[in-house]
Amino acid sequence: MVVTNVEEYQAIAKEKLPKNAYDYYASGAEDQWTLAENRNAFSRILFRPRILIDVSKIDMTTTVLGYKLSMPIMIAPTAFQKMAHPEGEYATARAASAAGTIMVDFLTTLSSWATSSVEEVASTGPGIRFFQLYVYKDRNVVAQLVRRAERAGFKAIALTVDTPRLGRREADIKNRFTLPPNLTLKNFEGLDLGKMDEANDSGLASYVAGQIDRTLSWKDVKWLQTITSMPILVKGVITAEDTRLAIQAGAAGIIVSNHGARQLDYVPATIMALEEVVKAAQGRVPVFLDGGVRRGTDVFKALALGAAGIFIGRPVVFSLAAEGEAGVRNVLQMLREEFELTMALSGCTNIKQITREHIVTEWDAPRTRPAPRL
Repeated sequence: MVVTNVEEYQAIAKEKLPKNAYDYYASGAEDQWTLAENRNAFSRILFRPRILIDVSKIDMTTTVLGYKLSMPIMIAPTAFQKMAHPEGEYATARAASAAGTIMVDFLTTLSSWATSSVEEVASTGPGIRFFQLYVYKDRNVVAQLVRRAERAGFKAIALTVDTPRLGRREADIKNRFTLPPNLTLKNFEGLDLGKMDEANDSGLASYVAGQIDRTLSWKDVKWLQTITSMPILVKGVITAEDTRLAIQAGAAGIIVSNHGARQLDYVPATIMALEEVVKAAQGRVPVFLDGGVRRGTDVFKALALGAAGIFIGRPVVFSLAAEGEAGVRNVLQMLREEFELTMALSGCTNIKQITREHIVTEWDAPRTRPAPRL
């Protein structure tokens, strides 16, 4: 089978993965309305392409926190990648490096819930990597994880702030999801954090409930800055109010995210929340987006609404399950080619030329038209 678009990998992954693993990756919270809306909302944004512009050369390069990327498409933190493929995070890291997205050529985000450690992923080769961090009850554990990330050469922290409690993921409850016995949370080895078991609903829910600090507040964002020099991106912002608070707390950037629709259901799709956040940020920090991106056209729409770049999550684990490293490489290449084509057909030859005028949304005021002659 020739895979011609990113979405096709999900069907392949569903056939190859055990049900509990596929459901863990694919499902959202409760009624899964936001899960569908993350995708559907993109379809309600239309293009206003410009024509008769020389698009023989397209430049997709951009910068993130001072690092040059070949395209504004990055890999989001996704947990338990070795459930998808034996090489897990290693394969993803190599694929991202080959795609040439930062530092000279590579950027990936490593999750605290990785099945490979920060040191192991760093050993896959050169590149700029970010570390996704959850704040645990024991701040000493947090400090240890941050120091390990720094020693391993990670350049920024993506602080996840939308998970004081785990969302109700009914597929995981039905499956009584637990990590396969051959896999462990490598970043926690040597730390006394207990173990994951089936408990009363899903092992994951019970485990997280026992570790994540529900008292997490904006003061902890400031505290984190006292123990690291790495810039901090606040991940999980979808309102103007929290955007302003994040900037006041010293965030170096914001990731508009609803956690892949896995936390609170019936929140807006991230693409619908993006412009509100961008306007509140007022250019003081870069704003990124994750959630629902499956086409290069989606990337363009996010940039037109003010995003500095986007992150993809599920397409990575689905393609990883389907074809390993080659699948992830193909996803990044397909998105790159689609994004380049969208730029060309919209009359944009570089990232800075993508503007709000290139799209029309359902919340835009009607454009004035000249009255017809009688």
